[in-house]
Amino acid sequence: MKVGLIGAGLQGKRRARALKAIGDTLVVVAAAHLERAELLALEFGCEPTSNWREVVARDDVEAVFICTPPHLHEPMCTEALKRGKHVLCEKPLARNPEEAQRIVDAAYQNGVRLKCGFNLRHHPGIKQAREWFDQGLIGELNFIRCRYGIGGRPGYEKEWRADPEISGGGQLMDQGMHALDLSRWFLGEFVEATGFLQTCFWDIAPLEDNAFCLLRTERGQVASIHVSWTQWKSLFYFEVFGKDGYITVDGLGGGYGVERAAPGKEGLPHAIRGAGNRVPRGGPLLGGGMEGV
Repeated sequence: MKVGLIGAGLQGKRRARALKAIGDTLVVVAAAHLERAELLALEFGCEPTSNWREVVARDDVEAVFICTPPHLHEPMCTEALKRGKHVLCEKPLARNPEEAQRIVDAAYQNGVRLKCGFNLRHHPGIKQAREWFDQGLIGELNFIRCRYGIGGRPGYEKEWRADPEISGGGQLMDQGMHALDLSRWFLGEFVEATGFLQTCFWDIAPLEDNAFCLLRTERGQVASIHVSWTQWKSLFYFEVFGKDGYITVDGLGGGYGVERAAPGKEGLPHAIRGAGNRVPRGGPLLGGGMEGV
């Protein structure tokens, strides 16, 4: 597939390398600062531009990857979709439901595929957890618990994530989006939701630096989520509890620590202690948490 990339920051570079790893072709890269586009284009042998509209207008581009801050997603996605391009957009898909609905409508109306970059689904530990679950290892699900957070850094309150006009929300829109997606992936849709948003450290109100959420499915299964920008030490811990056992995923590699997935059945009548499996990082992370439309 021939791909156009919009955004030459950290996520843009990751997507470009993943494309190369699976053998697809990066045709053009756009960035607001042309020098950034030129550096990435030089590395991957493609064309640079500072105008994102040139990317979506090209006849030789079949799909567009959008790796920009959220306030740019809606115009870029809808324009690409209207021109018949498939789209992979970084999360969150949009800043609010209205923007997201316009994007989804454009995909349906033009018969192309839209996906959102929920790359945690493709992390080795999460993939292993899903395989165990699909194999029936822990039986019917009872509940999910997720803790996910970072510590921020000096000046964090001045970055784009702390600007509601750009981000659309605080930590729940940032890392919380991943926790919500994984919970829906395992449990299905939720019919009830409650929680608290808290601004306890960073001077970013009305945005939150902590979110505490409880969500319940129609069958009564519950997901408990806490995401934090005041974790002070990067943490990812995802637990799935079923009637016949449980699965834990601890770490995401890098600053989050070694990624491990482990099943367990302690305390059950047919107790079988699960052995922890260290899961190496590697392989392309191309996202795709949303169902294609």
